Amino acid sequence: MSEKENILTRTWMVVLLASICCILWGSAIPAIKTGYRLLEVESSDTASQIVFAGIRFALAGLLVLLFGTIREKKIMLPEKSMIRYIVPVCLAQTLVQYFFFYIGVAHTSGVKGGIITGTGNFIAILMSCLVARNEKLTGRKMIGCLLGFAGVVLINLNGSTLDMGFKLTGEGFVLISQVSYAVSTLLINRYSKKMSPILLSGSQFFAGGILLFIIGKFMGGHLDKLTAAGAVLILYLALVSAVAYTLWSILLAHNPVSRVAILGFVNPLCSVILSALVLGEVQEAFNLYSLSALVMVCVGIYIVNFRKETGIS
Repeated sequence: MSEKENILTRTWMVVLLASICCILWGSAIPAIKTGYRLLEVESSDTASQIVFAGIRFALAGLLVLLFGTIREKKIMLPEKSMIRYIVPVCLAQTLVQYFFFYIGVAHTSGVKGGIITGTGNFIAILMSCLVARNEKLTGRKMIGCLLGFAGVVLINLNGSTLDMGFKLTGEGFVLISQVSYAVSTLLINRYSKKMSPILLSGSQFFAGGILLFIIGKFMGGHLDKLTAAGAVLILYLALVSAVAYTLWSILLAHNPVSRVAILGFVNPLCSVILSALVLGEVQEAFNLYSLSALVMVCVGIYIVNFRKETGIS
């Protein structure tokens, strides 16, 4: 194993880079809501939201490819043989996940949407162990996942009530998006070993963004109120996706799925806390619920990543 690969497998580095990803993803929630307000996109206008997402991800793909080009000092474009890796990741990671996610969250409550979204990391670990059989499903991993998911449930409830209703176009679509996310996690883990994670991330984002844009326009979506402030928001969101997903792909290329996916439970916590802070709702961000949820997620991460027999790497 090279020195670079060794660094990327050290626990402290995995936790640090994954935490950066989760903070960036967490900041995307208030940024998206602000973007909708600036661009005058109604919460019920799913088609325009998909157009918005398409522009964001296509731009993110271009930024990643530009970064790769500067880094490698040559134009970074996928070869024909790489299409078989890019297409599946594009479909699972960007097209299917976000198409169903945007429709689903518009037809369910924030509490249920947040909790179901937290299942994506749980599903990814289970699929890696039981379906792909890339690693063993141990009691330690199960306990860590359950604690992480419990933390997600707790911070999303935060004093709210949870009804047991289930609607296909609401909760069902959000669940489909998370299964798609889990599949993409396994694909990235596998294909990032066969081609550059940066090239894979940039190519699939650009292709997926173009497809989302076309689908959104076909559904009647539009962004007629594009302002300078709105353009800056879209650029920021593109940078969030470009940086976070590329770092995530690099981590998945050098580590088992469970080791990285368990850290994804930090994402909902960052989303709730950063959204509350941006909206000025400090009491919602810092209370017994959020503190307890943070502790549960951290303990779950510790159980999965820090083993007694090896110590902290």
